[in-house]
Parts: sequence; C-alpha cells; structure tokens
Amino acid sequence: MLAHLAGGAVVRVGKPAFIEEATGSIDRPELRAGETAVYVSVGDELAGTIILSDPIRPHAADTISRLRGAGVAEIVMVTGDVAPTAESVAQTVGIQTVHAETTPQTKVEIVQAIRPRPVLMVGDGINDAPVLAAADIGIAMAGRGATVASESAAAVITSNDIARVADVAYVSRRTVHIALQSIWMGIIISVGLMLVAAFGYLPAVAGALLQEVVDLVAIVSALRALRAHKGAERDRAPRHEPAQADAAAV
Repeated sequence: MLAHLAGGAVVRVGKPAFIEEATGSIDRPELRAGETAVYVSVGDELAGTIILSDPIRPHAADTISRLRGAGVAEIVMVTGDVAPTAESVAQTVGIQTVHAETTPQTKVEIVQAIRPRPVLMVGDGINDAPVLAAADIGIAMAGRGATVASESAAAVITSNDIARVADVAYVSRRTVHIALQSIWMGIIISVGLMLVAAFGYLPAVAGALLQEVVDLVAIVSALRALRAHKGAERDRAPRHEPAQADAAAV
C-alpha cells in the first residue's frame, strides 16, 4: 500500500521488496513459526516492522499426508507470505516445495508451469481467485475472501476444515471406482445372459425380465457411493497440530 501525506511524504506498507524500492536494502527480523512481517517506510527511511501471526488450519499436516497416500505426485505451497514464514509452515505440515512472496500473477504462472498435470489448487483468499481459475481444478475454502474465490473455483468446500480437501479426493476416487465396478458388472452379466440366450436356453420374456434385474443390481451396487464419505471419515487420523500460518497449496 502506498499513501501520500499532507506534508508530501510518501508512506509505504507491504512486503520487503516493495519497501526496498524506496529505502534500498533493509534488515529483516527473524520470524518464529507462524509469524509474518509487514514493513513500513516513510520517504526513503524504514519506519518500522509489524509482526503478525495467523494460526494454521487444524489437521493441515494430516491432510497433506492423506493426499500423498492417495497418490498425489507433488504438493506445492504458493503463498504471498515472506519466505521465512512460508518455509516454516511448509516444514511443519510436510511440504517440500515452496514459492513465497508471490503476487496473484506469479501464482498463476507457477501453477501453469507445474508438471505433471492435472493440478488441483486450494485457496481461500481474494488473491487466490485468478490462480483457482488457472488451475485444472480449483477448490475454494470457506473463510475470508471465499465469496470472490468461489466464483473462480470449480468446487467450494463450505466447511472451514482443511481436512475436507482430502475427504473430497477420497470420495471422488471411491465414487469413480464404484461406478466402474457397477458398469463392468452390468456389462459382464448382460453379455453372459446374451450368450445363454443365443444358444436357445433363455426365453425372450425371461431374458427381458433378467435384464431388468441386471439393471437393478447395477444401480444398487452404484448406490454404495453414497457411503463413500464414511470411508473418508475413517481415513482421518486424529492428531493435534501446532498453530502456524496457513497458505494455499497445490
């Protein structure tokens, strides 16, 4: 943020790179886990530093672990926070790749460059809206900026619980698995009945009735997907995690 005072002085508030445009190189304080710094300059002098703290979402580390267990090839943190804060959070939750001090535009560029595809992006802030639209799959979390982010996302998690991201991945994969099982079961039984009918061992009326039974069995089998969320709940591993600052992750 940049402001002009009545006396003509220019006040800057923001990230180190923005402040250094006016002041030159500045000293950056050491930040503890979960802290981030906002710098203030007046004219070409550093006026001060504001230290902020923001708790990480509960179950963040467990969510990362569950996503890896589900076969996610790479998990990346893309955040506007300063590097020390981002790296501390990433280390806490188990993320190896971190892109810190990013702008909405650089977030989009980073996500577009990630391989392999597809890429799923999770975000909850106003600044996450462009990158949620740029990702192959964008998931907006309820919370600050959620209204703007949800307009760009492919899906919205109304709960503020980050563990729901892993639940969504589990339920999606389980639903597809059950659907394919039901489809192939129906096809195999139908083909078997057609072969029986082709050799004259199945009357037409009986075959028509059996086909209805096959359709009913396939539908009932597919209904197992309605219980997929219970498997997601069992997949959760209860644990207590320390409070840190949160950031969007891919």
